[in-house]
Amino acid sequence: MFKKVELQKGVNLYIRRTEQFKTITMSIKWLTELDEKQAASRAVLSNVLQDSNADYPKQSDLRRALDELYGTVFYMDATKRGSSHIITLNMECVNDEYLSTSGVFDEALKLVRSVIFNPNLKDGTFDESIVGREKRTVIERIRSIYDDKGRYAHKRMLELMRPNDPASMSASGTEENVESITTASLLDTYKRMLDKDEIDIYVVGDIQEDELTEKIKTMFNFTAREATRKQYEQQDNEVKEVRQIFERQDMKQGKLQVGYSTPISFFHPDYPKMQVTNGVLGGFAHSKLFMNVREKESMAYTVNSAYAAYYGIVYVMAGIDADLEEKAVKLIGEQIDAMQNGNVTDKELSQTVALLTNSIRSAFDSARGQIEVYDQYKQLDEDFTADKWIEGWNSVTIEDVTEMASQIHLELIYLLSGREA
Repeated sequence: MFKKVELQKGVNLYIRRTEQFKTITMSIKWLTELDEKQAASRAVLSNVLQDSNADYPKQSDLRRALDELYGTVFYMDATKRGSSHIITLNMECVNDEYLSTSGVFDEALKLVRSVIFNPNLKDGTFDESIVGREKRTVIERIRSIYDDKGRYAHKRMLELMRPNDPASMSASGTEENVESITTASLLDTYKRMLDKDEIDIYVVGDIQEDELTEKIKTMFNFTAREATRKQYEQQDNEVKEVRQIFERQDMKQGKLQVGYSTPISFFHPDYPKMQVTNGVLGGFAHSKLFMNVREKESMAYTVNSAYAAYYGIVYVMAGIDADLEEKAVKLIGEQIDAMQNGNVTDKELSQTVALLTNSIRSAFDSARGQIEVYDQYKQLDEDFTADKWIEGWNSVTIEDVTEMASQIHLELIYLLSGREA
């Protein structure tokens, strides 16, 4: 799917030549081990680098330059995956082949190079006013979770299930971590990212592979570095006692989060089977949770399940009246019991595989989707293709789903409500 070129040790270029798009899309990903304090600094850093640089010292200058390049899109963000923290730079510009002028892609590459290697410094460090503004932006992002009761309930569930663990760490760190950032510490973070992070560069579009490789080598002269990527080490999650935690806030609807642990993680050979199993349980509108908890019993305003594969967690989220918590948990458990007993229909299985197939094929409709899907699955197979993965889903049987359901173990019941539960 992608052609891999090792530019330096720890620096890889992935190229996908395709006539599918009239644009050229580029993503550069810096990966390091997830640490909450550094996550905060890296989240602020991505905002600061996106704001301006020495060649475009004002945000308006940078935006004007992008507009002049036929509306080239550029942005940065900070995310996490497993035990890795990732800063991503994204750029998309129109392919010169579709313009009367040429050189747009080259100019876009120069702009990206400025962002990376020529930051906006004052007296040898980052501009304090810009850093202060972006610190406030990241703090507001962290605080916004408290206003979204569903996201807050999910955050609390993970903190209770996996305290002080990458599973419950935010890609933006904590407010305290952000507050402690100085211009000097941010410069240290920038240098560490530039010199130490593992780097993956992706380019998708109708481009000449050899010519592009030489351009990237010349313009982005990253030094060699040790690979920093580490596989998340799953805890021994044998459930000795199911915990029930109730918390209250000023709200009307109750937010129920039911957390389950499973030994089937992203790197487990049965990972595709668990993807299908989660789809049957609560991943789609035909799922057992949706049909029985919401539609048949009208016990939840919303209900679905999700599979955090990197961390070995399956969780069910439901919006309920708080006094229905016990009944809802019982009914949710009955859906898993039914699956463990082989109560899965051919229709449920085929619909789930069809919807999983549609979701991955839909992702491939965009260059960005192709990059993100491949970036994740290449950890399992650098020759990954959607078709190969779909074949794996198609081979899943009802017996496989039954076996996977037996590997889902109740660990935590968490309810956030506005009154005593």
